[in-house]
Amino acid sequence: MRPLRPVGIVGYGAYVPIYRIKASEIGRLWGHDGCALPIVEKAVAGPDEDMTTIAFEAARYALMRARVNPDEIGAIFIGSESKPYAVKPSGTIVAEALGIGSHLLAADYEFACKAGTEAFQTCIGLVGSGMAKYAMAIGADTAQGRPADDLEYTAASGGAAFVFGLKSKETVAYVEGSCSYATDTADFWRRAGQPYPRHFGRFTGEPAYFRHVITAAKKLMEELGLGPEDFDWAVFHQPNTKFPLKAAKMLGIDRKKLEPGLLVPYIGNTYSGSSPLGLAATLDVAEPGDRILMVSYGSGAGSDAFSFVVQDAIEEKRGLAPPVRAFLERKKYLDYASYARFRGKLLR
Repeated sequence: MRPLRPVGIVGYGAYVPIYRIKASEIGRLWGHDGCALPIVEKAVAGPDEDMTTIAFEAARYALMRARVNPDEIGAIFIGSESKPYAVKPSGTIVAEALGIGSHLLAADYEFACKAGTEAFQTCIGLVGSGMAKYAMAIGADTAQGRPADDLEYTAASGGAAFVFGLKSKETVAYVEGSCSYATDTADFWRRAGQPYPRHFGRFTGEPAYFRHVITAAKKLMEELGLGPEDFDWAVFHQPNTKFPLKAAKMLGIDRKKLEPGLLVPYIGNTYSGSSPLGLAATLDVAEPGDRILMVSYGSGAGSDAFSFVVQDAIEEKRGLAPPVRAFLERKKYLDYASYARFRGKLLR
């Protein structure tokens, strides 16, 4: 899929909460401290943070880099699994906090962990068709994991935001094309009213994650006439440390191309923020002319694949807001009791 007019990223921003809990601390409580754990530590939203505050922080940094008047943003879409309200949009909260005008198209998106890249697709379409001058896409989550479940080790908090506009000397990277692949594959779900998701364990691998990620990536390359060797960097959804590395190997992509955006060991799986955060971290180090492959994954199930080509504006604009690395390095560790209190795991 390609827009009628070339579209690019005008500005991007990221945010990761300062709090961390080590996987070994979770394992200590549940008797798994001697086992191999899926990550080193994960980011935890503070008691005064939720998905909308994370989305706002990432979005304000994206606006700093975009250097556009907030009134020129014609649409804002937030993808998330952890909206603070069951019935009330999050996009309007973030838009008003940013000073974006009320003549605005706003919506919250859902598709498990690929909800953020769904927002990418809509923004690209709106800008490419001329319906919006600029549009903002955000992927953010304060992910949930049932106590003692495997997901508790990885379900984390964080997000990234991107402002899209027509390709110009102001865009830091333009969109070459995108491709989506979706099926009804139930590997992970949460019914209405349930506080924690459920999953099929090993079923989340071959028939779910890898089938969708690999199919979307290969179709995108086919449509663009590109091969794995044409990409300088690659970003995949990161539910754990193993899946993105295996996906890269299956596609013939060198592991080194993943390293800037491979954040899961340090902050965990930020769900809808996972691949957007990886893209932001990659833009922090990419050079003009570099090509970036990004492939998201959302349970249920589907993947969105994108090819971005970095432009000269990246060299000036990335210094206008904090890099992802700055959020990885600032941290305060929690014990399990504080973590449980922060994340509302203690029932009254």
